[in-house]
Amino acid sequence: MHELFSTRPSRISSRAGPTPCPQRQRHHHPDFDKLQMRGWKAVEKEGMLPSAAWEKERQWALRMGLTGSDSLEDKSIPTFARGELPHYAGINTFLKAPYIEDVTKVGAYDAAVIGIPFDGGTTYRPGTRFGPQGVRKISALYTPYNYEMGVDLREQMTLCDVGDVFTIPANIEKTFDQITRAVSHVASSGALPIMIGGDHSIGFPCVRGIAQCTSKRIGIVHFDRHIDIQEKDLDERMHTTPWFHATDLVNVPAVNLVQVGIGGWQVPREGVVEARNRNTNIFTMRDIEELGLAETAARALELAWKDADAVYISFDIDSVDCGFVPGTGWPEPGGFLPREALELVGLVAAEGICGLEVVEVSPPYDTSDITALLATRVIVDVLGTLVSHGKMGAHKAIIDKPVEIPAGPDVDGQGWDLNNGA
Repeated sequence: MHELFSTRPSRISSRAGPTPCPQRQRHHHPDFDKLQMRGWKAVEKEGMLPSAAWEKERQWALRMGLTGSDSLEDKSIPTFARGELPHYAGINTFLKAPYIEDVTKVGAYDAAVIGIPFDGGTTYRPGTRFGPQGVRKISALYTPYNYEMGVDLREQMTLCDVGDVFTIPANIEKTFDQITRAVSHVASSGALPIMIGGDHSIGFPCVRGIAQCTSKRIGIVHFDRHIDIQEKDLDERMHTTPWFHATDLVNVPAVNLVQVGIGGWQVPREGVVEARNRNTNIFTMRDIEELGLAETAARALELAWKDADAVYISFDIDSVDCGFVPGTGWPEPGGFLPREALELVGLVAAEGICGLEVVEVSPPYDTSDITALLATRVIVDVLGTLVSHGKMGAHKAIIDKPVEIPAGPDVDGQGWDLNNGA
């Protein structure tokens, strides 16, 4: 009689009733060694990472947020949320990094996140002024540790968030001047500037801010579906024009501009003419498919770094297929898959960068924060790559003309204090 709880599956035969299925054949792999798998190597690498910064943060949380209630068994939990945990609570700085209220102190950090809430350069769907808010909010989902890289940003670098640039919604040129001033200050301090846009018009003033601090030559690797190099759009310098003006800067030559992912039905001919006149470098999606990601990165790096001293990364979120990033102003099918984009931007960042911008995230059009989440992932992957390849801080060598921007006077000589009526 067939047992109700047989350990082996069975099948019904019209001739003989229930009969046992044949035993599944298992293949033996004598050469398989789990210790050689990337997964296990990542497990081993985690064991070599320090944890001192995490312990310090937990002690700081107790000091700043009061010790937790007596009923808690985990005595590292404070009464008021401070630091990384819990991910759903706290103030939304990027990756729960410290908020640097006094920006004159930014030089104490390896990298600084700068929000640029501006969409006055948008020519179709607005909303990117809320990009920094959206990216910061969803970044709380992440920890500073990446399993595959074997990197812990909290332990191996210092990151801060300086807040947002005070942009002027009705005036593009004044906003550009504000952005350049902010970026030049951070770059001059030695901290690596990480900009969260905002529409792509900010590319020009961001690059200008770094270029002001150095006599060295800067190359650009630009991820996008759109060429963004015409002189004007709608009679202004808009989000379709940043690389025309950036490559007019004396130390940012057009021959070191490499544009990756360009194509589709949203590339104005005016921009194509300018690219041809300036002898820029363009990789279409088909080029990338045929070359492969590693070869594309190698050639892009060769072109961007040729006779240059540093490279800047501009990542437009719409370079990714719009099925994955609905929250953007100019969605376009046929772009990168997220895994391809992350692989490629990591390969480029491995040689070191002098700045990173991630632009065109428009939360009003987003779905479940997935566009902002990918933008967050681009930033943390670049930071992790810089750490793992020993390139964090390499940009400091080019800052030979640091700018000095005066701070305002202290209130009553002591700073802002509500109790003193400030």
